[in-house]
Amino acid sequence: MSTDTLALDINSDVGESYGAFRIGADVELFPLISSANVACGFHGGDPQTMDQTVRALAGLGVAVGAHPSYHDLRGFGRRNIPATPEEIRTDLLYQIGALHAFCQVAGVPLHHVKPHGALYNTATNDRIIADAIVNAVLDLAPDVIFYALPGSELEAAAVAQGLRVAREAFADRAYMSDGTLAPRSLAGAVLEDPASVADRVLRMIGGEEVPTLDGGHITIAADTICIHSDTPGAVPIASALREALMDAGITIRAL
Repeated sequence: MSTDTLALDINSDVGESYGAFRIGADVELFPLISSANVACGFHGGDPQTMDQTVRALAGLGVAVGAHPSYHDLRGFGRRNIPATPEEIRTDLLYQIGALHAFCQVAGVPLHHVKPHGALYNTATNDRIIADAIVNAVLDLAPDVIFYALPGSELEAAAVAQGLRVAREAFADRAYMSDGTLAPRSLAGAVLEDPASVADRVLRMIGGEEVPTLDGGHITIAADTICIHSDTPGAVPIASALREALMDAGITIRAL
């Protein structure tokens, strides 16, 4: 593979526990990643979890971002919830603003914003929803980095409004031939083998094609690679990926 890209960000969706419910391998993942997308209370997370998560990330030098979603705690933000563009904009202002407050208390900047779950996936192909998301970021935090699927309406909306965009690829998720993520309802949509995931990411960032779940092949541009904290084996996957990148001479750091 080519090592023209000498630095890469590894991000993870974290802080998704709430109340008595524990979700994800946060503590074990934190030392392995360079940026983190912290749940803001609508799909996971609560005020105490947000505070503890941001403080822990700050102590390790991991860049902190907001991970807003549809208002869907019961469905973990993975269901499409009917909402107007203005409802989406104000829901995101509420969530990003809350996470920003915890960043201020911890003495770290809000580094990025990445929508979660169904909101992210819907905005991939829906420009109206994508614009609503981008407008919220512009209203509150126009200087942050915006994580988006490459080639999506979400990326196009952010670029059109002048946001700094990081193209995101997913280590632990299969793709469809159109570049979208394979639905979790399909067998093989979640990838769990650390060695094969690491090899696949190296091929991605080297500009090589990777197979899709529907039998095709695509190339995926990436500035940041996501590992979901609730994927089975997330910690071994992150460890294998980190080791493979370093062996290839690639530095792991936040954007």
